[in-house]
Amino acid sequence: MHVLCRPVTLPDLPNVVALDHRCFGGLWNEAAYSREIDSPNSDLLVLEVTIDGTPYIVSIGCLWAILDEAHITILGVDPRYQQRGLGRWLLTHLLKAASDRGLTHATLEVRQSNQVAIALYQSLGFRVAGERRRYYADDESALILWRSELQSPTWRAELSTQQQQLGQRLQQVSLTDPQHR
Repeated sequence: MHVLCRPVTLPDLPNVVALDHRCFGGLWNEAAYSREIDSPNSDLLVLEVTIDGTPYIVSIGCLWAILDEAHITILGVDPRYQQRGLGRWLLTHLLKAASDRGLTHATLEVRQSNQVAIALYQSLGFRVAGERRRYYADDESALILWRSELQSPTWRAELSTQQQQLGQRLQQVSLTDPQHR
């Protein structure tokens, strides 16, 4: 299996929208993703795995560059591929993109009930900075998470090490064709 993190392209949009439906229930449509591709203030990335010669988009993430801040707007992994380190790998790539842009902070909102995601974010240095009450359509509140020091040499070195280790680990993870799960 081969895993690649790369920017989304226009031909990816039908697969990206289908993944959005599996991950988020249809949060963004094709026009919204197309705007992100065209925006100079956005990094829209996917993880693509190749299984038996066939590529599959299995994870998507996006950040907006706002002043000195990276606002992570989405991060999702196809439910058929969760709990394998793919979300962590994509998040490290988003944080690297933010750091490469010269951004100093990262922020995001996450459902209070999503303990798996909260643990992932906290493992990469995010801390709870506040709460948005009744943030989601179902009235669930969101935690606001915050990560500083994206330009710190220590953080950049740690991020690079994590990416290398995760990349090596992912090359050894066995994934199956999503059509056969």
